[in-house]
Amino acid sequence: MAMRFEWRRRLAVGAVAVALTAALAYGFYPAPLALDSAVAARRPLRVTIEQEGRTRVIDRYVVAAPVAGYARRIRFDVGSVIEAGATVVELEPLRAQAPDARSRAEAEARVRAADGSVGAAQQRRQAAGAESALAQQELTRIRALRASGYATVADLDRAAANTRRSQALLQSAEFGAATAAHELAAARTALMYAATPGSGGLVVVRSPVAGRVLKIPRKSEGPVGAGQALIEIGDPRALEIEVDLLSADAVRVHPGTRVLFERWGGDVPLQGEVKRVEPAGFTKISALGVEEQRVWTIVAFTSPHSAWQRLGDGYRVEASFIVWEGRDVLQVPASALFRDGAHWAVYAIESGRARKRRLRPGAGNGLQTQVLSGVAAGELVIAHPDDRVHDGARVESRH
Repeated sequence: MAMRFEWRRRLAVGAVAVALTAALAYGFYPAPLALDSAVAARRPLRVTIEQEGRTRVIDRYVVAAPVAGYARRIRFDVGSVIEAGATVVELEPLRAQAPDARSRAEAEARVRAADGSVGAAQQRRQAAGAESALAQQELTRIRALRASGYATVADLDRAAANTRRSQALLQSAEFGAATAAHELAAARTALMYAATPGSGGLVVVRSPVAGRVLKIPRKSEGPVGAGQALIEIGDPRALEIEVDLLSADAVRVHPGTRVLFERWGGDVPLQGEVKRVEPAGFTKISALGVEEQRVWTIVAFTSPHSAWQRLGDGYRVEASFIVWEGRDVLQVPASALFRDGAHWAVYAIESGRARKRRLRPGAGNGLQTQVLSGVAAGELVIAHPDDRVHDGARVESRH
């Protein structure tokens, strides 16, 4: 009887000891790491270069004084509509001015140079007109083929874009021809003025083109020198955007690169495409005092004019240059990647444990990175791995 009691007591003590040992072991066993996770999923991915830019009128003309004289007050205001041939300012002759043989010869040379510029501008206008007519014929042909099912929507869009571009070039060429004609008239006026010393007549300076007044350097009357700017005229309906990109970013864009304009003041983003990347850079000091090499990149709007008609000359826009884009891209957060020697890796979550995977990344935009191999769609990865995480560590997802 005593032996049986002793064995029961020992069993009870042993059970209590085992229970205490298990409780202590469980209490000191490390808890799973609670970490943020993300799902490797297929979604659209876009890689962009973002930079502020400003609008500018494509064709602007600075009306300058053809001769030195006394300018009467300009009656226009900034923003006023001005017609081609309208009187911009009247110049009274300087009383003490006496033209000599040298100034007369210089005026004759300017007339000859301006006459040559007129011929060149007319040839460019004819070439632009021929290209515009050809583009319109091509658009008509593509529309007919599209209606018959022999052309794609992309073919029709390209033909329409070429038509709009050729029309813009024609408009620019006509603007240039009108400007050259005005310069010839101004040179002839200067010659006439130099050939008639002591003349008491007025020199009338007229607008070479129709448009709006963009800037008036000096509105009040007073003496002006030959070549001094009097007024700037342009057409705000023909705008382009100039963006100064870092030279390292400029080499990634090319003519035809798509551009989105967001946070410009309108309700919907505007679209454009790179027209040209200038071949020469310049040095610019950043806000932090660092020298940067910048390159001017010129962008043309492809959105209809009705969408951006509220923009004017010198307005600020935020441009996003789309250098890479995919519609169905397997991707993970860029913060999930870390260096593993010469390779990239992530921690995938498998059955509550972190498993290190080597990953081959593709394109990235700073927030998301394309996955070429290493992780399958639908797998969980640790979004922000820290030094506590190692291969095989117990983890639990916060999401």
